Amino acid sequence: MEKLLGEKKRVAVVGGGVAGAVLAKNLQDHADLYLIDPKEYFEIAWAAMRAAVEPSFAERTVINHSEYLPKTHIITSAATHITESEVTTAQGGVVGFDYLVIATGHPGPPEFTRSEKLRQYQAEYDRIKAAKSVLVVGGGPSGVELAAEIIFAFPDKKVTLVHKGPRLLEFVGEKAGKKALNWLTSKKVEVILGQSVNLDSGSNGVYETSGGERIHADCHFLCIGQPSASSWLKETCLSNSLDARGRLMVDNKFKVKGHDNIFAIGDITDIPELKQGYLAQGHAAIVAKNLKLLMKGQSESKLSTYKPASPFALVSLGKKEGVAQMMCLTLSGRVPGMIKSGDLFVGMTRKNLGLKSDAK
Repeated sequence: MEKLLGEKKRVAVVGGGVAGAVLAKNLQDHADLYLIDPKEYFEIAWAAMRAAVEPSFAERTVINHSEYLPKTHIITSAATHITESEVTTAQGGVVGFDYLVIATGHPGPPEFTRSEKLRQYQAEYDRIKAAKSVLVVGGGPSGVELAAEIIFAFPDKKVTLVHKGPRLLEFVGEKAGKKALNWLTSKKVEVILGQSVNLDSGSNGVYETSGGERIHADCHFLCIGQPSASSWLKETCLSNSLDARGRLMVDNKFKVKGHDNIFAIGDITDIPELKQGYLAQGHAAIVAKNLKLLMKGQSESKLSTYKPASPFALVSLGKKEGVAQMMCLTLSGRVPGMIKSGDLFVGMTRKNLGLKSDAK
């Protein structure tokens, strides 16, 4: 039987990271909306490095889904299977849908509740505060930002950063990496490039690099990239829509290859651009707009299309400085720091979710 005129379409969103959160916020007034996520909260992930050295900051960055999604059915469970019309969860529940959006990004944290996540940040802070020396493994944006946050908050700590690649910030241009390296070394951070560390081999706080160097560290942090959280899709109706790297292949409207009612947004897509939070929010805005049109019966020709973004990177270096690269222009120091580093866009992100910027 056809649905009654005026009855809202059912939309299921799998994944409560930044892409799923923003999409759900934009759609909850327009659809019978279900958010399926294994944790109870949304985390502003790019602020995690600041939260590790300033636990009170995490109070603003870890947000229960129910706080910004009062009109959404929130299912706290992992999705385990999908068909063309249903999602099955790890708890055995089944959610039927008219439209489905996959926004699972990367594997999520083990913490289930907001209080558990906040306790984890407090524990990380306690480890760093008690340590005389800290080892950071990974020279991408997360590793660089964490090392910078630690040395900014605790100037007397001995911080060592080890990266297996030939330069820092390899995802952007060489100049940005050099500027980040110069900033870190100017703050007495020891940076070891072209080597890896077997963290499991550490004994009495001493770690050996692949080049034979010995590093003493009272605690360590692993900051390396994670694969897409898509392995569960291999046994679903989307198995043929995954590329060789486990990303969902989508068209310029974010529709998954071979499916008319299933979309994907954020880091799990094969869109040829850097995987960054602000871009994921852009994906969510376009899909929300398109789904509203589809639910009103508009034709495909009315839908908005997406053009992959040009490379742009903004890496914070403590609270006051940063490194930015846009096209051929690379800047470092206070100017990029003024754009991002003070608040890390947390207030703006909270406002986009309809929340107060100060979490009070």
